[in-house]
Amino acid sequence: MSAEQLPLDLAWRAAHGREDFLVADPNAEAVAWIDRWPDWPGPFLLLTGSEGSGKTHLSHVWMQRTGATSLDLEDLAEMDLDQLAALASGPLVLEDLEDVLPEDKLFHLYNLVKEKGGYLLMTSRHSVAELPIKLPDLKSRMGAIQVTRIREPDDMLFASVLLKLFADRHLQIGPDVIQYMMTRLERSFGQARYMVSAIDGLSLSKKRRITVPLVRDLLEKEGQL
Repeated sequence: MSAEQLPLDLAWRAAHGREDFLVADPNAEAVAWIDRWPDWPGPFLLLTGSEGSGKTHLSHVWMQRTGATSLDLEDLAEMDLDQLAALASGPLVLEDLEDVLPEDKLFHLYNLVKEKGGYLLMTSRHSVAELPIKLPDLKSRMGAIQVTRIREPDDMLFASVLLKLFADRHLQIGPDVIQYMMTRLERSFGQARYMVSAIDGLSLSKKRRITVPLVRDLLEKEGQL
């Protein structure tokens, strides 16, 4: 029998309040657009960025501020026009526009929001040009909406993201651990999320505190040293 303890997959809750969001140069423009509502140039805003960049966090901030209804692509695909019309007069969030879209429903939602005076905040990892939209009318409408992008983190934001990810898991980390990670990890939100999760799991399974030697062991195992 292995002497290692298998880590339990305990749920943890990320902080999603406006005061919890880490504002720095790579995301300042996106935050400004969220704070600027309802003074948008139109009723639509597309927020783009890589996985883990904070798109969902900012959409939650906007939902709390506006009382918006949240939809995903599955919800959108299943709704009929009457259901969409009932929602379109208020603020809406449509998360995670990806490679496969219910284009006819998105087209109708766009028109209904504009007709009924609502607002629609959308999030995606992709720019409009990267979305494989085939419907010409939808493509032209999406091409005209306001877009803001969260860029990959600079050093200051990356360190802050690491600290927040550990804090969201109720883990206290010394500055030496953060500094060690800063000098060895690529600057991406996805890498930060993956490594914090992996470090937490290794700490639980080995029953070891999170220290530089523990992080070094993980990086060696991952082939990153």
